[in-house]
Amino acid sequence: MDKRYLTKSRFKLAMECPTKLYYTGKPGYANQNQSNSFLESLAEGGYQVGALAKAYFPEGVEIETLDTDQSYGQTEKLFEQEQVTIFEAGFRVRNLFVRADIVRKQGSHLELIEVKSKSSDRNGIRNMLNKNGSIKAEWKPYILDIAFQKLVILHSYPELTVNASIMTVDQSTVCPTDGLNQKFKIVTNPAGAKQVIQTASLTEEEIKNPILRIDPVDDLCEIIYSDAYSTPSGNLSFTELVNYLASHYAEDEKIITPISPACTKCEFKSTAEEASQGLVSGFEICWTQQLGWSNDDFREPMVFDLWNSRRISRYLAEGKFKLKDLGPNDLDPKSDSKPGISSSERQWLQVEKVKNQDAGCWIDKAGLTREFDSWTFPLHFIDFETSMTAIPFNRGKRPYEPIAFQYSHHIVHEDGSIEHASEYLNTKPGVFPNFDFVRSLKRDLEGDSGTIFRYAPHENTYLQLIRKQLLDDPDPAKDTTELCRFIDSMTSKRGDYTGDRNMIDMLELVKRYYYDPAMNGSNSIKKVLPALLNSSKVLQDKYSKPIYGRSDGIYSHNYKDKVWIERCDGQVKDPYKLLRRLFEDWPDDNVERISSLEAIQEGGAAAIAYARLQSEEMGDYERHEIERSLLEYCELDTLAMVMIYEGWKALIDA
Repeated sequence: MDKRYLTKSRFKLAMECPTKLYYTGKPGYANQNQSNSFLESLAEGGYQVGALAKAYFPEGVEIETLDTDQSYGQTEKLFEQEQVTIFEAGFRVRNLFVRADIVRKQGSHLELIEVKSKSSDRNGIRNMLNKNGSIKAEWKPYILDIAFQKLVILHSYPELTVNASIMTVDQSTVCPTDGLNQKFKIVTNPAGAKQVIQTASLTEEEIKNPILRIDPVDDLCEIIYSDAYSTPSGNLSFTELVNYLASHYAEDEKIITPISPACTKCEFKSTAEEASQGLVSGFEICWTQQLGWSNDDFREPMVFDLWNSRRISRYLAEGKFKLKDLGPNDLDPKSDSKPGISSSERQWLQVEKVKNQDAGCWIDKAGLTREFDSWTFPLHFIDFETSMTAIPFNRGKRPYEPIAFQYSHHIVHEDGSIEHASEYLNTKPGVFPNFDFVRSLKRDLEGDSGTIFRYAPHENTYLQLIRKQLLDDPDPAKDTTELCRFIDSMTSKRGDYTGDRNMIDMLELVKRYYYDPAMNGSNSIKKVLPALLNSSKVLQDKYSKPIYGRSDGIYSHNYKDKVWIERCDGQVKDPYKLLRRLFEDWPDDNVERISSLEAIQEGGAAAIAYARLQSEEMGDYERHEIERSLLEYCELDTLAMVMIYEGWKALIDA
C-alpha cells in the first residue's frame, strides 16, 4: 500500500471538516465537487494564473512528475545549486508532503511563493486583517495553506530560513497588452487532466507591468501558528493539529466531527442517481453514526433546507435537525408591512407545509394580480450570460473585468402570443463585447415601453458595471451618453435612482407571492420552473405539444417543434435536463477535442464555455457546437421566465 501523505489539498479539506479526510479520494464515495461547474471555472482561472505566475520567472525549472518520491528527489538535486527557482518543488517529512507553487533558493535562504487566483489590491495584507488584528475569514484558508507549506519546508530543510509570500491577482492594475489571456491555453491531456500550455512568451511590457502582486505573509503565518485549534482530542497547537490530521490520514482512521452548520456544504453527498449506482453518501454515514438515523430520516426536510435561515447553529445545538422540529418561537414570523409575505412568514410557511404534509403550492393571488395589473404590454423577458476572467483578454482592462457575452429575449404580447424575439452572442476570441452587447439590447428593447423582467439582480448589476466601463473608457464611444441613458432607464441603484422602465425582478415576486414545497426551500429558477410544471395542468397541456419552434406556434431562434414536457416516474422532467448534450453528432471519434464539456445546463458551464471559445486553436465544428449549445441554454432561461409568468396567470385566473 502506498504511503498516505497529508498534502496541501487534504489539509485544506481537513480544515473544513476533519472527517472529510476519510472520504476523500475513495471511489466508493460520491463527491459533488468533482462535477461542480462553478468550481471548475474557478479552477481553470487558477490554472491560467499559475501559468502566468511562472512566466514572470523565466529562469524557473518545473518539476513535472506527480510521483512523490521522484518529486522530492528532483527537488533535493536542484537544491544542490546555490541559486535556483523551482516550480512545483516537492517537500517531504514523515507523513507530510507538499508541492510548492514557486520557491526561490538563494544560498541558505528560501522564498516560498504561493499563487492564488483570488483578487487583491494595493493595500495588500492590510486588507487581509480585521480591525482586531485577526485574519479575515475570506483570507484565512489561503494563509492556513501557506502556513502549512512553510511548516513542512522548515521541517524538511531545517538548515534553511524561509520567508512566505502570496501572489494574487491585482485588480488595481490594467492589462498592458491585447491577447494576454490567449497566451495561456487550457487543454485536456490524454489522461483527462487539465493543463495550461503557454503559446507565446511575455512581452517586455507585460513583464514590466505585471497584473499579479506579491505580498509577504510571514506575520500572518505567525498568527496561524499562535492560535489554538479545537479537535475531538482537545485544543491543539498548529503543529500538533497537523500531526494529528496526518496520523489519522496515514492510518486511514476517521475523525468523528460533531454535526455543525458546515455539514450543509458537505460535498460527500450522493444524488438519487449516484445512490442507485452504489455511490455512498459520507454525509449520511456521519449523521447515521451520530444520530442513529435511518434512510427514512434522510427523506424528510432538514433544517438545512430552510430558506434564508441564520439560526442553523442554534437549531442544531437544541437538537432540532428537521423542519418539522421547528415551531413559531424558532422563527418568530411577522409581517414587514410590504406587499406579499415577509421572509420570516415565508420560512414559517415552508415549515407549516412540512408539518401538515401539505404538498400543494401557495400563491398570493390578490398580491400577484396587483403586480400583473401594473405591467405594460408587450412584456420583455431577458437573461444574460456573463464571465469574469482573472487574466484580461484586452489591453486596458482589469483582472476580473465583467464581460457580458450573451443574452436571450422573449416577448409576451397582450393577446397571449409568445415569441423568442432576439438574442445576442459574441464569442470571437479577444473581442471585448460589452458595449456592442448594450447597443444590441438597446435596439431590441427601445421599440416600445413594455415592462422588462429579469430573474435575480444579476442583469441589473452587470448593466451598472457596463455603464461604469463606458464612462471610464479612455477612448469613449460616440454613443456613450445614449447607452448610459438607456442603462439608467431600466436599472435601479438603492438610495440613488430608479429608472422609469426599471426591470421587474421575478425572483422577488417568487419570494413575496409564491411557494411550492417541491422547491425545497430554494428560489432558483431551476427549482421554481420544475415545481410549477409539475403542478400546472395548463403548462403541461400546452408544452406537451410540439408548438415551440413551430411556424404556427411559438417562434424560436434555436428550436424546432420542441416538446418541453417529458415524464419520468410520474413526474415532469426538469426542462434543463432535456437540453441537448454537446457533440452528439461529433463527426470523427478519433479527432481529439479541446473541450471536455458535455452539456451546458447552468451558468457556471456557460462561463466555462465562453472561456473555452477564446481559444483560437479550437476547430470550427467544435466552436459551432458550443455556440449552438450556449444559444439553446440561454433561450431556455428566458422561456423559463415566460413559463413561470404563464403558470402564475393560470393560477390567478382559475
